Amino acid sequence: MVGPGFLDLPARAVKPRGAGITHVLDRGLPLAHCTDLLEAGGAYVDVWKFGWGISYLDPNLAAKLDLLARHRVLACPGGTLLEIAWVQGRAAEFFDWARKAGFPCVEVSAGTVPMTPAQKQDLIAAAAQHFIVLAEVGAKDPAAEMAPEQWAAAVCDDLEAGATWVLAEGRASGTVGLYEPSGAIREDIVAALAAVVDPGLIVFEAPREGQQAW
Repeated sequence: MVGPGFLDLPARAVKPRGAGITHVLDRGLPLAHCTDLLEAGGAYVDVWKFGWGISYLDPNLAAKLDLLARHRVLACPGGTLLEIAWVQGRAAEFFDWARKAGFPCVEVSAGTVPMTPAQKQDLIAAAAQHFIVLAEVGAKDPAAEMAPEQWAAAVCDDLEAGATWVLAEGRASGTVGLYEPSGAIREDIVAALAAVVDPGLIVFEAPREGQQAW
């Protein structure tokens, strides 16, 4: 999308972008609401995640996926749904369903079920055979803090396993992972990640306006 043209603005790649992507969360929006949002801002959205297990239940999933494809937005089922399938021994069935449904992208996370780093990386490698992969890094449990160097190592390992982008955990609340319980940014983690990989490969979850502005 091109503006009036009288301002000097940073260059921004057109879709499909490999860096500087904008990732949004669908909490179960009605189809009409999605249509309006994409008509207004679809040019700026790159990945649309159906949060949690919503894509498994959404009666308008096929229509939403068609709408997203028309706006060149990558549709992605949430990582929690794959975690549930994996812990039940049904990851292959999940991937088959996601392919047939028309998802070009999947998220691989380890936030709700016990999963070792090696198991997660095997899942990333399996997903990367057919999908663009977002690998989530960082703990959802506020009591399970990771040191910045642990974050950095996890990011490198997930990219090496086949992830296209790494999703830095912040949760929908913006109070864990990258953030203090108050919502303040853990700048040491951001600096550690930016020091080891191109920041364009990292999607920073930022649910709060102040976090987005930072």
